[in-house]
Amino acid sequence: MSTTVDNAHGFEPQAERDEDEIDLLEYWRILRDRKWLVAAIAGGVFALALVLTLLTTPIFRASSTLQIDRETIKVVDVGGLTPAESPYDEDFYQTQYELLQSRSLALRVIQDLKLADNPQFKDDKPAPTGSAIAAPRVQGRDRALVSTVLGGLTIEPIRNSRLVKINFDSPDPVLAARIANAWGQAFIASNLERRLDATSYARKYLEDRLAQLKGRLEDSEKQLVQFATQEQIVSVGDDKQSLSAQNLTDLNASLAQAQDARIKAESEWAQASAGSGLGMPQVVANPLIQKLRENRTVIAAEYQEKLKTFQPDYPDMQRLQGQMDEIDHQVNNEISNIRASVKAQYDAAQSQETLLTERIGGLKGDVLDLQGRSIQYNILKREANTNRELYDSLLQRYKEIGVAGNVGTNNISVVDMAEVPEFRHSPRLSLNLAVGLLLGMFAGVLAAFLLHYLDRSIRAPQMLESLAQRPVLGVVPRLAAGITPALAAADPRSPFSEAYRSVRTALQFATNHGLPRTVLITSASPGEGKTTSSIELARNIAQVGRSVLLIDADLRNPSVHRLLSLGNAVGLSSILAGSNDVQGAIQSSGEANLSVMTSGPMPPSPPELLAGDALPQLLESLRARFDVIVMDGPPVLGLADAPLLAHCAEATVLCALADSTRRDALQGALRRLVAAQAHVLGTLLVRYDHKHAGYGYGGYSYYAYGPKS
Repeated sequence: MSTTVDNAHGFEPQAERDEDEIDLLEYWRILRDRKWLVAAIAGGVFALALVLTLLTTPIFRASSTLQIDRETIKVVDVGGLTPAESPYDEDFYQTQYELLQSRSLALRVIQDLKLADNPQFKDDKPAPTGSAIAAPRVQGRDRALVSTVLGGLTIEPIRNSRLVKINFDSPDPVLAARIANAWGQAFIASNLERRLDATSYARKYLEDRLAQLKGRLEDSEKQLVQFATQEQIVSVGDDKQSLSAQNLTDLNASLAQAQDARIKAESEWAQASAGSGLGMPQVVANPLIQKLRENRTVIAAEYQEKLKTFQPDYPDMQRLQGQMDEIDHQVNNEISNIRASVKAQYDAAQSQETLLTERIGGLKGDVLDLQGRSIQYNILKREANTNRELYDSLLQRYKEIGVAGNVGTNNISVVDMAEVPEFRHSPRLSLNLAVGLLLGMFAGVLAAFLLHYLDRSIRAPQMLESLAQRPVLGVVPRLAAGITPALAAADPRSPFSEAYRSVRTALQFATNHGLPRTVLITSASPGEGKTTSSIELARNIAQVGRSVLLIDADLRNPSVHRLLSLGNAVGLSSILAGSNDVQGAIQSSGEANLSVMTSGPMPPSPPELLAGDALPQLLESLRARFDVIVMDGPPVLGLADAPLLAHCAEATVLCALADSTRRDALQGALRRLVAAQAHVLGTLLVRYDHKHAGYGYGGYSYYAYGPKS
């Protein structure tokens, strides 16, 4: 039944709205409702921040700047003993930052500056006497300060650089500067000490290894010499294994040369032994033979010239013939000598080749025998060479470390020394106040929203409409202090009067026949404005010329007769009990068209009077006399009266008190009315402060229209 009425009034349930929609105006209303709460919390946190800042001991910060390079300056070209950091090693600088915050470095600074005796760090315990007791106690005091000193230290790397700041905070600005400077110096010293310790360890280790290798080298060389002497193995150099092998190599080279000489001599002899020998190179190149041959040619030419004149037996011809024979004899003798020389060279080359071949054959046996005996020799020699190489390399490294260890290489340098700070670092008054204000506002806003969502009361028409799933017929504004409903109703232009006129208008369109003939005004709990609403609604309906009867149906706590200054001796309870008639119970209100029926004497059991047939019959008879009957009913929750009345009424209006009626109470009342088959026409929100809420129902502020005074 309620669905039909809702649709008739164009009401859309709140559930159909987008659940993900963010209503910023609603959030603003929540904050505006509790603006004083937000302001109080923000002011309190702000004041607390101010007090804490003023009471906090001023802290001064001193800063020194270091430059940390990946590699040290190469004074000598000697490889380092510590692991080299790769340019792409991301852990290098992180390692340095952790070393700067190490406990060992803090302990060193404490000991260097004797911070245990400083008034800021000194405890109240008396120092023990005696060196045997004082030394451990002092060390214990120094170690106890490590955590305290580290608490004042801040390592601040400078982005995209090799620089790092060492910040130290202290109430004493001079002490802060001393510690910041001492920290950088101690870090540089500890870095150098680590390098020197590594060098010393390497030197000691290499000394031990050199002593071991030296003994092994001496033993292996002694064994090599002893074995060579025993086996008669003579080495002539590093590249030759023995004297026999050297001789064999030399003889092989001599044999190759002898073979070349023999082949050449054999070729020359073969040429010399064939023919007359005049074509031999030695003959052609011999000046004597060539001279003799030239003389013979001259004589032969003279002989042939004279042969034309003289006979061969002529003495001159015979003399010339004899000269030519003598020259031929000399040439033949020279050729014979040359042939003999070539033959001798051939024989000598052949003999030398034979001798070398025989000697090489003998040396081959010696070399093969020596190779058999040199297997162990080679083993001993390789061992000696290996030991010598190891010893030489370690000795070279030992000398390099000795040179590098005497050079103070360091990759850390101080860029800026810490200066005594003039201004405190903390607390920062402006920053703390700003943070306090922000935190206070945040806490205030959080508290406002928390209280809002913990608040189960109905605060706005939208909320009432959403909970009831029925239209809000009207919103009655809260009256100013000192203004009674009677005074507000006396002014027809007041927002109070306008509100109930709007409710009357809404009721005129609630049914097909206009105003409901019987309207019950009720609420979930007592004190929620139902009686005032009943009276004002009855007055407004009567003002439009309708005859209206106002019935005080609250038989437990009636109040209409007091508000209208009427008698209550006879009323509704009297009629329902049958002790009086209807005419005697109806009173005039003093206003046109408005009659009143009070509650009458309080019955012992109101539900028994309301549950019978007397109430429907009474209402039926009253409808014949009055156009509209308005009943001021009792609260719904905890009582059976209101459902009985709502079942008999044509329409029911449920009142809710703004900022007071609980949501669960309203929903419980609606469930009881629906269970009684009541026609809940809509709801009415009373005592609503539209200025306090910030906006009106439907987005338009209520009753703001009209001339301004």
